[in-house]
Amino acid sequence: MEYLKLNEMTTTDSTGDSLFHNVPPAPDIPVYATTVAYNKDPSTNKLHLGIGVYRTEDGKSHTLNVVRQVEQTLANDLSADKEYLPRTGMAEFNRLSAELIFGSGSPAIKESRVTTAQCVSGCGSLRLGAEFLAQHYRQLVVYLPEPTYGNHPNLLSAAGLALKTYRYYDPKTRGLDFQGLLEDLGSALTGAIVLFQASGHNPTGVDPTCQQWEQIRQLVRLRGLLPFFDCAYQGLVSGSLDADAQSIRMFVCDGGESLVAQSYSKTMGLYGERIGSLSIVCKTADVARRVESQLRLVIRPLYSNPPIHGAAIVTAILKDRDLYNEWTSELKAMSDRLAKVRQQLYDALCNRGTPGDWSHIIRQVGMYTFTGLNEEQVRFMTKEYHIYMSSDGRINMGGLSSKAVPHLADAIHAAVTRII
Repeated sequence: MEYLKLNEMTTTDSTGDSLFHNVPPAPDIPVYATTVAYNKDPSTNKLHLGIGVYRTEDGKSHTLNVVRQVEQTLANDLSADKEYLPRTGMAEFNRLSAELIFGSGSPAIKESRVTTAQCVSGCGSLRLGAEFLAQHYRQLVVYLPEPTYGNHPNLLSAAGLALKTYRYYDPKTRGLDFQGLLEDLGSALTGAIVLFQASGHNPTGVDPTCQQWEQIRQLVRLRGLLPFFDCAYQGLVSGSLDADAQSIRMFVCDGGESLVAQSYSKTMGLYGERIGSLSIVCKTADVARRVESQLRLVIRPLYSNPPIHGAAIVTAILKDRDLYNEWTSELKAMSDRLAKVRQQLYDALCNRGTPGDWSHIIRQVGMYTFTGLNEEQVRFMTKEYHIYMSSDGRINMGGLSSKAVPHLADAIHAAVTRII
């Protein structure tokens, strides 16, 4: 009887509206909208240079041979289980990740001044670092390079950090605006957080030189700023794991504090495994222990603890000399291929007599090239040549094959000669 009355009341009083009827539709995220458009395009000559994935000559996502080997070994290990990991993740993974980024002989590691937590790839590492800073750091302002990776503002502001920018890219030279960078960081709020990309800057492909990094380090320490590094391409930019981590190691060697978000998505092709880490370098071992205790509390309501599989793959590769050597060999081959297609694209544009100076293509490094193409030119290339890329002119060089270079060069040539 009570059920019937409740049912009648619910039916009679209902307006038919959803409880969520006030929720507006979300805007498209450009990089994903580009992928959707590419997938819908029936053209057999289409080219996807938008989302940052390293692909084979056939346009497939590249799975490293060493990763396939390790996964087979893991699948055959009947002693393995699926028990929860600790909140900060797999201890051996954390140790090996810290050694990879800081160097096995790092004084900070030897003195136990580094605490590392396994995270949900690079984005999760950045978000965990931002959450920690929002709760435990005195200055809630973070300076981002202009431009920067599109998800950086979302990840940091979602934790409650206030965003400011510093000059980084000079569109006139298509290189680094070093003087602007120094001026902006020189006038930054004392104690503010500064986000740096360790190497292979996304989206510009423009990195400071070692000498410039040293000047940046001195200014950051002089101004009492807190560096927060995003390291997503270690070994993929120059082909050397040590060279691509040099900027970070400069800051660690001076004894100061810093944060480093690390990702294995690009460097091991583990995009869907979502595996990365956050390391916080502290002044003393005691501070590092206290920071780690607080990281555990921050992690608990976010995702409780991280997944096993990706960490198991990375750990197996980093701890075994033969697997490690095979990985670094594959990583070097990937880096070399990026440099090769850069040169091929530059040569193709020169051979076509394409108006303008295109030398920035071979000066820029890593996964991305900031072409200098404008939005109208990009739309033209999509419509007429079925080439999908970021509207700001960024090209993912990892998605470009040698056989597709002539098609892309034709499109760029047509765009810059027909669309001013």
